[in-house]
Parts: sequence; C-alpha cells; structure tokens
Amino acid sequence: MTNDSNDQLKLQNPVTRYPSIAPPEQDQPEPGLDKNLIPQSDRGEHSYQGTGRLVGRRALITGADSGIGAAVAIAFAREGADIALSYLPAEEQDAQEIKSIVEESGQRAFLYPGDLTDAGYCERLVDEAAEQLGGLDALVNNAGRQISVEDIADLPDEQWVDTFNTNIHAIFRVTKAALKHMPAGSTIVNTTSIQAYKPSAHLLDYASTKAAINNFTKGLAQMLAPRGIRVNAVAPGPIWTPLQVSDGQPKDALPHFGKDTPLGRAGQPTECAPAFVFLTSPESSYVIGETLNVNGGMPSP
Repeated sequence: MTNDSNDQLKLQNPVTRYPSIAPPEQDQPEPGLDKNLIPQSDRGEHSYQGTGRLVGRRALITGADSGIGAAVAIAFAREGADIALSYLPAEEQDAQEIKSIVEESGQRAFLYPGDLTDAGYCERLVDEAAEQLGGLDALVNNAGRQISVEDIADLPDEQWVDTFNTNIHAIFRVTKAALKHMPAGSTIVNTTSIQAYKPSAHLLDYASTKAAINNFTKGLAQMLAPRGIRVNAVAPGPIWTPLQVSDGQPKDALPHFGKDTPLGRAGQPTECAPAFVFLTSPESSYVIGETLNVNGGMPSP
C-alpha cells in the first residue's frame, strides 16, 4: 500500500496515536481531580465525533466527572444522549466542566453529587435522574476506589470495606434501583479492570472487587436478557486518570505507568469511550454478558 493510500484511509498507528507519557511523581488527595493531573489526560473533548448512535438515549453515569467516566459522558453526549452525572462533592469543579462540554454538544446534563457508599444516595440518585431525564435507558456503573497498599498487614479493615462498598456494593444498589425505570432495549455497562484477570499485589482489595464485577455482570446479564435488557462490562488496562495519582499507584511507579503493555504506553480515557458506546448502542444487540478488554494488548481471558 502506498503512502497516498495510507493518507486516504487515515490510518493511525496505535503506538503513536497518543503520546507515551512518563508522568512525574505526584500526589493528589483522594479522589483526585483531572484539572490537577500532570500531564493532562485526553477525554475526547477536542477529538470525539459522534455519528448519532445514541440519539434520544437517557444515561446515568457514575464517576462521570473525570477520567474514564468523563470520557464516556462526552462520547455519549456527542452520540446524542442526555446525561446524569454522579460524582463525589469534592469533584464538583471537574463535574461542572463535563456538564459544560455535554451542553456545548447540544445535550442536557444533570449533576448529582453524593457518596455511592450511602445506600440512600444510590436510590435517590436513580429516581431523581430518571425524573430529570424523562426516563432511564442506559446505565454506566463506572465509579471506583483504588488505593495502593504493598502489604496485607498494612491494609486496614476500613479500606477493604470502603473499596467493596464503592466498587461493587454500589453497583448492586444503583442497578437494583435503576431497573424499575428501564424498559426493554435498555443497557447496563459496568467498569471492571485488567486487575480482575492479572491482579497486582499492591491492589489486593481493588482487584478483588473488579473480579466480583465481572461475575456480577455475567450473572445479571443472564437474569435480565429475557426482559430485553443487556448487561456487559468494559475492562480497561492502565489508563491515565486521577485515580492513579491519588494513591492508586506507588509514587515511584508513575513515570513507568503503562509502559509494560505491548503498545508501550498508557492508554487515555478517550480510548475507552468507544467500547462503552458500542455496548450501549443497538449495534451490540447480540452481545450479552461480555467483558470487552481495552488494555493495550495485555493478555486476558
């Protein structure tokens, strides 16, 4: 194939499409903000172009203020969906920015700050989002907590419980509350991780919850398929988000983050968003109980 043909097809080398970053050692208090991330992550605000695949959809996205959740919110809006964004109150500044991007894309955005470890908030979130959106037919359970601990002896009971409450108990509660609003044709997409298959020793609690999300996804998919509601998951690999600098990784590991992938670089949040769009759109109507890996080529089942 000639260079002219390559130009015509607009081929993009995945190795070099996004920069191979070497983040400096840095720290943010949990949960971390996109605006303070060095270097900035790419959430697709300047590049994602929709094709109308989610026109008229009404989506609730948890952890929608930054990182992967923000990229999904932007992509969904560019595809024609209205969005309800769930996030922690400390992330208000990031959430306001994503709200503006969604609205600039011509879609409605509603903000719901709160803590997903609060069972009452989970139920109120869903009911209020469905009321504001005029219904609910897409749910993205994305919010997560990740704190690196090198030795199980140093892993506090409180952290173990909080990680499970955020990462899997909240998915159960939000999903359960959402189902009474969701008609046939609705979709649920959960965020799991490469950690479900290839756990890092320093992420014992986090990796355990991600394996649980995989199992929950496959079981719930079978339960809801006869009702016409599809459930799937996305398993990102090393994606550059505020999760990594707010104690999600050892500080001395940050400059090398993602360089052990076959592509040789960390992924950007915007590279995950198309997987969520696909699993939410009618294009994936025969895809149920699947975990779609977006990990730069890291081996996984």
